[in-house]
Amino acid sequence: MKRRSFVIAVTAAALAPSAFAQKPMKIGVIGAGRIGSTLGGLWVKAGHEVMFSDRDPEAVKRAMDGLGPELKPKARAGSVPEAVAFGEAILIAVPYLALPAIRDQVKGKVVIDPNNPVASRDGEMGAQAREKGAGVSTAALLPGARIARAFNSWGYTTMAREANRPAPRMAIPVAADDAVAMRVGLQLVNDAGFDAVAAGNLAASKAFDLGSAVSGRVLTAAELRQALQLKP
Repeated sequence: MKRRSFVIAVTAAALAPSAFAQKPMKIGVIGAGRIGSTLGGLWVKAGHEVMFSDRDPEAVKRAMDGLGPELKPKARAGSVPEAVAFGEAILIAVPYLALPAIRDQVKGKVVIDPNNPVASRDGEMGAQAREKGAGVSTAALLPGARIARAFNSWGYTTMAREANRPAPRMAIPVAADDAVAMRVGLQLVNDAGFDAVAAGNLAASKAFDLGSAVSGRVLTAAELRQALQLKP
């Protein structure tokens, strides 16, 4: 399928009625560090239920404490298997080298993927993933998962600062090979307080990998579409 046709198809799917858009979701967060706690907190604020998990219990505690007393009842702490079982969608925010360790647990799940391979940290695995493109590399590492690539090229401080700003909101691109993953990814980007832009399949997501021309830039949806050469 050509990239333009794919964008049109998944955008239409994203606009169709769905259970994901009609009710709050349960979201499992694997990795409660800066990205995981920031996005998890934004989703709790939007009315979703979130379970935070991390190999470091203190990271989970910080994520929970950061919500404040009004939002904390919508969040809970759990193990990685518990977060996977809990979530209708799973955010994985871990060092790239850790992805294979959870490969078998997320089969069949919609996975939001903000993970970036870094050669200095992840070695040859990271170097190869950067060359190939992070989106398709994540899909290869997590076979059977329904990957939506998003949130990967912006730091947590930028996203925390720009989320839910007055229109025009900051835009975040979403790429997926699966229509359901695309629909959920677009919904969760919007619910986090950004304008979601369907940006094609996972191969196309290399255009917004870390270090790309749009990486770190705060753009509106129209500006992002222009920068990624997407049709309006």
